[in-house]
Amino acid sequence: MANILVCDDDKDIVEAIEVYLKDDGHFIYKAYNGADALEILGKEDIQLVILDIMMPVMNGIEVAEKIRESSTLPIIFLSAKSEENDKVTGLNAGADDYITKPFSPAELTARVRSNLRRYTLLGSINEGGNTHIYNCGGLSINDETKTVTVDSQPVKLTPIEYNILLLLLKNKGTVFSTDKIYESIWNEAPIATDNTVAVHIRHIREKIEIDPGQPQFLKVVWGVGYKIEDL
Repeated sequence: MANILVCDDDKDIVEAIEVYLKDDGHFIYKAYNGADALEILGKEDIQLVILDIMMPVMNGIEVAEKIRESSTLPIIFLSAKSEENDKVTGLNAGADDYITKPFSPAELTARVRSNLRRYTLLGSINEGGNTHIYNCGGLSINDETKTVTVDSQPVKLTPIEYNILLLLLKNKGTVFSTDKIYESIWNEAPIATDNTVAVHIRHIREKIEIDPGQPQFLKVVWGVGYKIEDL
């Protein structure tokens, strides 16, 4: 069970989502504009946010950008806009996932479960005695404590970013296509996913590279995919 904040200016949609997610065992906080959503986030322990994009007072993009200033909690955008550039805009603002209206209860609950699972795994610490540390030059992931450092300095990644980086770092030198990355991280069939993966790759580079335009660690192999350079 998780505390989930649902924010949409359409109250009927909020009520419907509440019914779907309550049936799945979650507690729902409701907001109808971006400012109210941020107020709830400042007071309550929220594990996931579902945001509409077009809202009064403060839109979903602005809310997501504000959340990302201090938190890596999962953000799912919910919008009637289905064009690819709208999805990229949402991902650039810090969203982990994007669902277009109309949506099915099964799709909504599946995506919520998937994003919560990644978030829970990122925040957990295994108690076993074995360490799981992966290095490449000054880049290091400790998959036991779910921490990332570059030159011993901590780096804060979202769950999606962490899982992409871990996949590539565990397989240094191996090139992964965007479809393979998407399939491995989202656990669903890749359909027109190039922009989705590219946005997350860019965010990772901005956090781990001294010069994201000339990456030392996370390389692109043009026409093929991405890899962590085996230094």
